[in-house]
Amino acid sequence: MDIDQSTAIVTGAASGLGEATAIMLAQMGAKVALWDLNFPLAQAVSERINQTVGGSPSLAIQCDITRSESVEEALAQTQKALGNPRILMNIAGVGSAKRVISKEGVAAPLEDFARVIQINLIGTYNVTRLFAAECAKLAALDDQERGVIVMTASAAAFEGQIGQQAYSASKGGLVSMTLPMARDLAQHGIRVCSIAPGLFATPLLKELPPAVQESLAAAIPFPKRLGEPKEFASLACHIVSNRHLNGEVIRLDGALRMASK
Repeated sequence: MDIDQSTAIVTGAASGLGEATAIMLAQMGAKVALWDLNFPLAQAVSERINQTVGGSPSLAIQCDITRSESVEEALAQTQKALGNPRILMNIAGVGSAKRVISKEGVAAPLEDFARVIQINLIGTYNVTRLFAAECAKLAALDDQERGVIVMTASAAAFEGQIGQQAYSASKGGLVSMTLPMARDLAQHGIRVCSIAPGLFATPLLKELPPAVQESLAAAIPFPKRLGEPKEFASLACHIVSNRHLNGEVIRLDGALRMASK
């Protein structure tokens, strides 16, 4: 699919991988809707895009991906302001680190596990199903294509570390969902792929002490550094442009295989 002049949705667009992806899409000519729960931060990114990137506009929209009514409203705002979206970048998500049993012998709170699953897995599915229903109504383009969906999994889906039960389960769910969803939506001309990033220099990781960041980077075979958000964005945009990529989960981790802790 040609990104230029297409309308794209990026969830979690206020920072990190989502911000980088929204910026790159705009640089490639897309009209970008930046969905995030943190509206002021998303608006700041949108304003920066509109001021520095020539051509197509961007729009910040507050959205809670776990609530269907919020997603439906965000879709309606996107369609009204930017046109019918054909590209969906599912990047919104949260992390968690809870051992099943604490050092004091207390079981982990169920609420924490449920929250991560609700946002990362169910929230992604919620946005995807509502986007796909609208996208399927659009006229077909080359190769009968109507849309592209990219989901964000994680290396933790394959090698979750101690305490990552909820996070690994949520991202593993996205991995498992990729192929059946691609098969399901093939009849509508909608492709589905997932990216499984390793250790990236997101705002959360950048808050760690430099020594900790260096230690994490040392575990990556090559290149021995944290991934850059623009590298994630580049792969996400390539998936959109390459029409034969479908139903695939692509690791983006410098050959990293996570240790147990």
